[in-house]
Amino acid sequence: MLTLLAKLLKALNSESSPRQIALAIALAMIIGLTPTLSLHNLLVLLIAFVLRVNLSAFFAAVAAFSLLGLGLSAIFASVGESLLTHANLSEFWQGLYQFELLKLAHFHHTLTLGAFFCALISFIPMLFLSQYLVIRYRHHLKTFTERFKIVQALKASKFYRLYLNLSNKGAV
Repeated sequence: MLTLLAKLLKALNSESSPRQIALAIALAMIIGLTPTLSLHNLLVLLIAFVLRVNLSAFFAAVAAFSLLGLGLSAIFASVGESLLTHANLSEFWQGLYQFELLKLAHFHHTLTLGAFFCALISFIPMLFLSQYLVIRYRHHLKTFTERFKIVQALKASKFYRLYLNLSNKGAV
């Protein structure tokens, strides 16, 4: 858990744009809230790799949203059940289930459908919220902590320069 927090802090302090980190968090929300083995999670993972989002933030957010998804699973199941049993949508779901590829999406499971529906509705607000929070973190909290004498002393040490050299060589 501490390594995930360290990776998230490293991503927040990195030179990645706030949009990259925000998109990583929003995409991770979809994977984290929904059950793991589904077709849409593979698609979201592919999108994350193609768009080159910050992977440290992505995997840390997947872990955090997975824990949140466990707590919200009863709500997701009830949302999925109401979507599946709605009278106007029953023909839509039956038609969707006729396609072999869409059977792999597991939208006939209440938990998968409810979690995916809630994650899709929350995607755009999470994107803007996380971008706002990353910008606020970098502008206020990061500059606030860098004013401390202990942080300045650590950054002036040989150990910190060695750490920067090693981390920069590992990124190449």
